[in-house]
Amino acid sequence: MLTVTCESPGNLVASDRPRPTRQPGEVLLRVKRVGVCGTDLHIFTGNQPYLNYPRVMGHELSGVVEEAEADSGLKAGDPVYVMPYLSCGSCIACRQGKTNCCTRIQVLGVHRDGAFTEFISVPSRFVGKADGITLDQAAMLEFLAIGAHAVRRAEVKTGQRVLVVGAGPIGLGVMLFAKLRGAVVTAIDGRRDRLDFARDKIGATHVVAVGEGDEAELSKVTDGEFFDVIFDATGNRQAMERGFRFIAHGGRYVLVSIVQGDISFSDPEFHKREATLLGSRNATTEDFETVMQAMRQGLVPDAALATHRLALAEVPTGFASLLEPSQGVIKAIVEC
Repeated sequence: MLTVTCESPGNLVASDRPRPTRQPGEVLLRVKRVGVCGTDLHIFTGNQPYLNYPRVMGHELSGVVEEAEADSGLKAGDPVYVMPYLSCGSCIACRQGKTNCCTRIQVLGVHRDGAFTEFISVPSRFVGKADGITLDQAAMLEFLAIGAHAVRRAEVKTGQRVLVVGAGPIGLGVMLFAKLRGAVVTAIDGRRDRLDFARDKIGATHVVAVGEGDEAELSKVTDGEFFDVIFDATGNRQAMERGFRFIAHGGRYVLVSIVQGDISFSDPEFHKREATLLGSRNATTEDFETVMQAMRQGLVPDAALATHRLALAEVPTGFASLLEPSQGVIKAIVEC
């Protein structure tokens, strides 16, 4: 089977590997679609903190069941999605239902080989039927579920002022599900094309370009009070630190992105606001269900989100172009 491996940063190699043998408790899938995520781009550029090379990337996947055990609830031919966070089920996080931050988590495409291949075998408890959605939509569940999880974790309420810093795919997912909860959403980003997308396709009420005067503009749209909830989706240390300045008194700050190293903030300012700082990692089954329900109701502009496509065989030569801002990539989908 054709498999594309990131041998080292910037080096993608196509090879022919043996088809995996399904193990007890697993489902063998024929991979059909794989979304390209910021994590994949970080792996390619050498900026992913939880990874060793070589690695087969790809964790946003949909496929069709090839083989499954009779008691799995799945059968050959079923279209499915995969929850790529393979949790242990017994650690302190899993016992609380927080499988997204399992202490022994194995994420497909990061800690173990992922879906840039034609077949993959995964434990059946992480495979779900893609009922009522397309294979394209099923491959977009994961990144949107990260946004849905962050919004749920922040307990966003109707009428709250929400600021999303970073209008990439994860940020757009946060905006979408904050809007669905009735929040007034403001997006800030350095790219005009992404801000236009956030306004026109996602429905952000206000969009602000990073640059001179942006803080005054953020103040103006909130009558000087700033934001009830802020989400950082930049993966940029300076942006993450700057975001503390925009928390309203009594507000929440949610770090959805991750950056290598430490971040710092003014403790007196943080205490003055009695602010809440939250980390948000991955997603849970509940969040995947939230996204699927929104898709079935036609509330997710998935056709607009899927801006680029590659065949699996084109990945070694075409992947680097996805990093170019001039390409206007929102979500690229690899077709297998």
